[in-house]
Amino acid sequence: MRNRVLALPRWSKQAVVIALDITLALLATWIALGLRLDEWRLPYGEQRWVYVVAPLLAVPIFVRFGLYRAIFRYTGQAALNATAKAVFLYAVLLTGVLLWQRWTNVPRTLGVLQPLVFLFLVGASRAFARFWLAGVDFYRSRDEGRALIYGAGDAGVQTASAFQVIGQLKLVAFVDDDPRKVGRSINGIAVLAPADVPEFVAQERITDILLALPSVSRDRRNQIIQSLESLPVHVRSLPSMADLTSGKVTVQDFHELDIEDLLGREPVPPRAELMARDLVGQVVLVSGAGGSIGAELTRQIMLQRPRQLLLLDHNEFGLYAIHQELQALAAASALTVELVPLLASVVNPPRLRAICDQYQPATVYHAAAYKHVPMVEDNPGEGVRNNVFGTLNMARAAAASGARRFVLVSTDKAVRPTNVMGATKRMAELVLQALTSEHPQTLFCMVRFGNVLGSSGSVVPLFRKQLAEGGPLTVTHTEVTRYFMTIPEAAQLVLQAGAMGTGADVFVLDMGEPVKIMDLARRMVHLSGLTVREAQHPQGDIEIAVTGLRAGEKLYEELLIGENPQPTEHPRIMKAHEPFLPWAQLQTELHALESAANLNDAVAIKAVLVKHVQGYQPS
Repeated sequence: MRNRVLALPRWSKQAVVIALDITLALLATWIALGLRLDEWRLPYGEQRWVYVVAPLLAVPIFVRFGLYRAIFRYTGQAALNATAKAVFLYAVLLTGVLLWQRWTNVPRTLGVLQPLVFLFLVGASRAFARFWLAGVDFYRSRDEGRALIYGAGDAGVQTASAFQVIGQLKLVAFVDDDPRKVGRSINGIAVLAPADVPEFVAQERITDILLALPSVSRDRRNQIIQSLESLPVHVRSLPSMADLTSGKVTVQDFHELDIEDLLGREPVPPRAELMARDLVGQVVLVSGAGGSIGAELTRQIMLQRPRQLLLLDHNEFGLYAIHQELQALAAASALTVELVPLLASVVNPPRLRAICDQYQPATVYHAAAYKHVPMVEDNPGEGVRNNVFGTLNMARAAAASGARRFVLVSTDKAVRPTNVMGATKRMAELVLQALTSEHPQTLFCMVRFGNVLGSSGSVVPLFRKQLAEGGPLTVTHTEVTRYFMTIPEAAQLVLQAGAMGTGADVFVLDMGEPVKIMDLARRMVHLSGLTVREAQHPQGDIEIAVTGLRAGEKLYEELLIGENPQPTEHPRIMKAHEPFLPWAQLQTELHALESAANLNDAVAIKAVLVKHVQGYQPS
């Protein structure tokens, strides 16, 4: 019976659930009236209107909250929260109807009592469906799922002990690479070989595999994850050994796979001498400190013990949040760094000059930028003002106050761009390259890299949110590919590249192999224990919807305009050779660009950018 239900088309399952909710709404109305009036009878008179209104309100609200997209086998706290919010809205509307109509023999308190009963019935139905569809025997087990622990070492054994206390999952077996452990048992739990896992998962209806491998190498970890990707199980991970300082492991410590696991690449450890250069004991300024990249730069800089760290941002909450976080980091790590939060915009030159004159920063990391491609495409004037002239303002203020080094955080979208955002970032690079001859005492350099996983707008947090909501996962094109890097690795490489600058340098980070976004989406679905719903597999759990390329978006990103980049002393950092205009010539063009930006004249803006940004092709 269970298998026949699971084999039904998705629309049939949704129709069954909608019919069930209509029945529950009617039943909740009958129970609520019975409790309130102390009479148990069929509806009569104007009471019948309540039985009509209740399902007519409930079903559209449930549709609006996406409750019919969720897969009952895998729903959790997020689905329960959505159900509670939907029923709360339903209660408000039902109460309003009852106060408006004032039907005979229908007490107004029904607007509170009926939704409470309805919430209980809906929640109970979802819980029953979840257990039943997952194959749980109510008479023999209260477990939510059946799990394997990959790793029969200390972490795995401690986790198995936690299972007995928490009871969320039933531990069925261990898996371990060590042939000396295979075939034996630990506290009565068998240890399997990795080769036995696929058949065992099918036979024992395994729902979860927990990776208790805190000290295994990244390469071996990636091999294990790839071997599990095709199995219908939810793969989760224990934190790294560095995070296990308490000596205790519980089921709650398991989390979704790290971004590094999804990338399948090994970060290169930072070089200490490059990280410390120009930072130790210095005054350092980070613009855009409240953003994802700027915030990570400040964390990494803090660990190098500068004398003073200036946090500049125009976003009040972002600035407050990173200031509070860094204060806590300083206290926990006994760092004597003076933190100065500075609320300012990079399009306000007098404010920037006043800050630089007062604090005299030796090194400036300029991360303040508008970076969301469609947003800048729709607001080109603001994109130019912030990305081009904000960079110019910050660079001039820093150079005038005697800064020794100015590092621009740039992007691969600056290479042969098809959007205003990328073109403005290349224009910002041209500004710094031209300023080198005007301010020889300041070393200007740029660090160009691709997408940063975990930053605002990154696909991985978006995909995780969409998975929790039951899908679909949205991909703009089946062939779109991107270079990816984690935020900490990107920030570390920016600091190391900036330390190697000699003037007008464009550094390019080795981002590894580009990743196809469609493949990343599929991998996240599979590693969540779900299947992709597509033409060849219409009964799948999660759909991947292709929404079409956004304005200015490219299928493929590049890192170089020219050819033959030079290696540097760091294996992941290269130096590019790219042409630029002298300041006297560029300055005239900047006047025209500024006038167009002030008028938000998109045609004039793009005309200037096309003229000077090599390869720019407006979409």
